[in-house]
Amino acid sequence: MKESTIQQAQGARHAGILGVGSYRPSRVIPNADVVEAIDSSDEWIQQRSGIKQRRWATPEETVQVMSVAAARKALERAAVDPRQIDCVIVATVTHLIQTPAIATAIAYELGTDQAAAFDISAACAGFCHGIAMAADMVRGGSAGHVLVIGVERLSDLTDIGDRGTAFIFADGAGAAVVGPTDAPGIGPVVWGSDGEQFELIRQREDWRDVVASERPEMPHLVMQGNAVFRWASYSMAKIGQLALDRAGIGIDDLDVFVPHQANMRITDAMARAMKIPERVKIARDIAEQGNTSAASIPLALDRMIEEGDARSGDKALLIAFGAGLAYAAQVVIVP
Repeated sequence: MKESTIQQAQGARHAGILGVGSYRPSRVIPNADVVEAIDSSDEWIQQRSGIKQRRWATPEETVQVMSVAAARKALERAAVDPRQIDCVIVATVTHLIQTPAIATAIAYELGTDQAAAFDISAACAGFCHGIAMAADMVRGGSAGHVLVIGVERLSDLTDIGDRGTAFIFADGAGAAVVGPTDAPGIGPVVWGSDGEQFELIRQREDWRDVVASERPEMPHLVMQGNAVFRWASYSMAKIGQLALDRAGIGIDDLDVFVPHQANMRITDAMARAMKIPERVKIARDIAEQGNTSAASIPLALDRMIEEGDARSGDKALLIAFGAGLAYAAQVVIVP
């Protein structure tokens, strides 16, 4: 009997980020607008988080609208036609319709040629998860180009009276086009989860309980801030170092550090723990944008590129962490 084999798809030798885009909602919410409901002050919020203001979406700025706007910028900067996109990955926890995935509607509106499309739910780590999967798709041959989007409308799930979270969460979208490159542009991912700490960041109310209540209202996100701070500040420094090791570079080779924009104090603690050199540019987008979960890293990276803090060819370390507790980190070359 003749032996048959399954043919292997031919992928690119290397993959990298070809272009980045972002969308920031039009509503700017300064600390002064949130302090009364939580009996706080602008000074207290800035000391606790580094946040001066945040962006909240209008009703018209939906998850889909923000995603499409960010994606179009990324596609234009990558010089990639939407019809070249073979897969769309959307990282979000705030597309509040269980099914279908919002990625399918985004892929259609962008004009892709019936690209594969799906959502992933890894909270704040979602974008880095998406970048890892996209790189593997391009190298493995299952996609020529992949569009990765991180998008959130966290204001929909924010309890404005919760002193621990009301000033933290925000809205926005960021996107990246991943495709073939002449040299390695996305390093090996270091990812994982610590389900033992599942309760530290979570949706407070079960949807079934919300529907069954006499006065239904949107569920809210809650967070045990001190425990998250301790975990992220030190555990993530080790993950960041491991990502550098797997990429084959040292801390002195790094040009840009883009951690999830969770809290300025966490960013500073990680930088100290990793002994990041002073010359390395560090993303601090949270001061003006707030914490946008899955959108925070592409939003921060895009701002750094636009302001000249991240230049084409720079080596950037991305670290994301959040509910789950889920995390992911990789070194990328700035497009």
